[in-house]
Amino acid sequence: MIGKKRAKALGQAGKLLACADIDVSRAENLANSYGAKVFHDWRELVLHPGVEVVIVATLHDSLAEITRVAIEAGRHVLVEKPAARTAGELKPVMAAAAKHNAKVHVGFNHRYHRSLRKAREIVDSGALGDLMFIRARYGHGGRIGYDQEWRANPELSGGGELIDQGPHLIDLSRWFLGDFTEVHGFAHTYYWDMPVDDNGFMMLKTDQKQIAFLHASCTEWKNMFSLEIYGKSGKLDLSGLGGSYGVEKITWYKMLPEMGPPDTISWEFPMEDDSWAVELAEFFEDIRLDRKPAAGLRDAQAALTIVESIYKESGYDNGT
Repeated sequence: MIGKKRAKALGQAGKLLACADIDVSRAENLANSYGAKVFHDWRELVLHPGVEVVIVATLHDSLAEITRVAIEAGRHVLVEKPAARTAGELKPVMAAAAKHNAKVHVGFNHRYHRSLRKAREIVDSGALGDLMFIRARYGHGGRIGYDQEWRANPELSGGGELIDQGPHLIDLSRWFLGDFTEVHGFAHTYYWDMPVDDNGFMMLKTDQKQIAFLHASCTEWKNMFSLEIYGKSGKLDLSGLGGSYGVEKITWYKMLPEMGPPDTISWEFPMEDDSWAVELAEFFEDIRLDRKPAAGLRDAQAALTIVESIYKESGYDNGT
């Protein structure tokens, strides 16, 4: 599914040359839509002449290996989050990227949604004042047989909901507040019959005592996304991601000098999600301008370090 989204997002900026998948029929279906070549082995794809960028949209257990091999073959890489199962798996990837001067963008796609871009603009303007804390929730309700899918297998996934949707919450919080130096949390399996967590709770703190209260859940029953950013001069309330998560919306509550009920401005984005195209276009510009990707391996490492810390605190074995 994500591979199809990435291929569509290429638009006029790039051309899909080749596809590979362990289910060859899937690679063929995608390739046929773009006149691309099909490979049974991803290593052959990585070495295919003309390939400049490799997009890695696989299960978590192969993200790091494919990324490293692509880098060593002289390619730039867009790898989906979480980029690996553990921070340790990322170390050789980061070393290879530094050695070969490769651009590696990690697919923290939520940064590029319209509501998040608007939030970034408002925060950067200083209109919210100093940021105090973030409160965010992200979840879905699973489906029949969810506990038999690959995400429920720790050897393939590296964990459950905390490593699935949790990294998006961690990344967005770091994007606004900066690095977290104190981590507390709890991961637990409440409902699904699987050896990985279905809920992850986090309280993350920066050196400046800014806090992120985060909850990732696959027992939400109705898909939801909520992010609230609190500053000394106002608050941003973001909800929805389009589709089953509801219309993207951001509301700005502007504190008045006399306080009381705030001035309120809202924006809704019911149009088609353009985040995939915006993200890929930025990455192509990173390559063209030889600049460091905004969402990179260090961001993935930071998110995974937090996830691992909470798994350890909660007594989970992530299978690696």
